[in-house]
Amino acid sequence: MWKKAIIIVLDVVIAVYLVLALTAFNKPDEEASVCSEVRISIEQTGMDGFLTQRDVQTMLKKKQLYPLSQPMARISTRDIEELLESNALIEDAECYKSQGGHVLINMKQRIPVVRVMAQNGDAYYVDSRGEVMPHSPYTCDVIIVTGAVTRPYAGKVLAPLAGVLLADKFWKNQVEQLNVLSDGSVELVPRVGDHIVYLGQPVRVAKKLERLRKFYRYGLAQTGWNKYSRISVEFDNQIICKKTNKK
Repeated sequence: MWKKAIIIVLDVVIAVYLVLALTAFNKPDEEASVCSEVRISIEQTGMDGFLTQRDVQTMLKKKQLYPLSQPMARISTRDIEELLESNALIEDAECYKSQGGHVLINMKQRIPVVRVMAQNGDAYYVDSRGEVMPHSPYTCDVIIVTGAVTRPYAGKVLAPLAGVLLADKFWKNQVEQLNVLSDGSVELVPRVGDHIVYLGQPVRVAKKLERLRKFYRYGLAQTGWNKYSRISVEFDNQIICKKTNKK
């Protein structure tokens, strides 16, 4: 019996040793390793945001949190996440370590859809969720909005309208400016052509744009893009045009 007991004890000791050995072998020794690579990934949404990978590197370096060449054991992923998420341009950030001395940072930034330059002097961006974004030293190629714009109007009306325009490749490239009149109606300034498009109140926008698209294709394509100075698609089933005054 005592021989059997000794064998059982030895089996247990060997099993424990093997588990500890395998664990130690598979677990990177953070005390002895340093960060050899930092991978920054910014979620792509099809629309441009403000930040680039270099901007993120700069933010981390200013606070001495950039992990490259730092001991892995001293790198705080929590501190990195908190710093990035404290930036008003960043919606969410995740940071974690991987084997081989790598630090991975995954980010989702707020995406501006319009830049408002209101007639009352107010200037700001509005993101895809309709929220006003703070002034930023960065620039972004988005639709410019001028005129009688209030912040509630920008968030509730202009952001959804911009979403419709940006979701379509043609309108994304064709529309460069929106102008809001005092009654809340909207004018559209195209990149091609010397005319102004009057949308009226920003309702049933998709149908109005589709009617305008057909007019572009079958009307202006034949008569010329500069024949009219103003094109109104305010009312259903009709388009009203004002000819350009030629001197």
